[in-house]
Amino acid sequence: MSATDHELAAAIRDIALKAGDAIMEIYAGEFAVESKADASPVTEADRAAEAIIAAALRELTPAIPVVAEEEVAAGHRSDIGGGVFWLVDPLDGTREFISRNGEFTVNIALIRQGAPVLGAVHVPARRETYIAAGPGEVTCERDGGPAEAIAARAAAADGLVAMVSRSHASPETDDYLAKFSIKERRDAGSSLKFCRLAEGAADLYPRLGRTMEWDTAAGHAVLACAGGSVDRLDGGPLSYGKPEFENPHFVAWGRRD
Repeated sequence: MSATDHELAAAIRDIALKAGDAIMEIYAGEFAVESKADASPVTEADRAAEAIIAAALRELTPAIPVVAEEEVAAGHRSDIGGGVFWLVDPLDGTREFISRNGEFTVNIALIRQGAPVLGAVHVPARRETYIAAGPGEVTCERDGGPAEAIAARAAAADGLVAMVSRSHASPETDDYLAKFSIKERRDAGSSLKFCRLAEGAADLYPRLGRTMEWDTAAGHAVLACAGGSVDRLDGGPLSYGKPEFENPHFVAWGRRD
């Protein structure tokens, strides 16, 4: 019998927490920082978390391919021709991890026919866990408390709250935001920006810079299931399973009723 989406969502929650525990063990001590071929940083925490997640997902759903950041960086590509696959960023916000500001996440998403339908975003240093189990079914657990339902908000009439990348701000982002009435800008690292929109704390997040699908899929799932959206600059939806797994520029939105 195949697992239901609710069962899968519960399972990836537990997997993300286990990976987060491994990350925090390394975070508590000294660790080396290496550079990958694209000059992005990587640590032993990235690799330890990915090993936990990839093994657990392959045991959970043997027939569903797993696309994970560090495996791809090492040249290992899964066949995703069936249109259903897992996307994993074991430690999103490695720069935040290195700077020890707590704004790094564990990201797991299930993709079906180009769309993220389930997702887990775990923030181990802050003890926050966001789980998307389907449309209108998004929860957040904080500091060991119970899961509470969250939803994206419609923008207020007095202006928008914009999320911007703490480590990847750009003049292009400033130019884009200048088109809107922005009453506040908030910086954050990793996929936290999607989660802030999903819980109704902000209204938009433009990303006019390079990202990969594993950077965005879990946060996208959380936001979409909470009533928001993630669109390319031409207005079409951001999709997954693209060649080389590279995203175009995009804008994430809260509820746009």
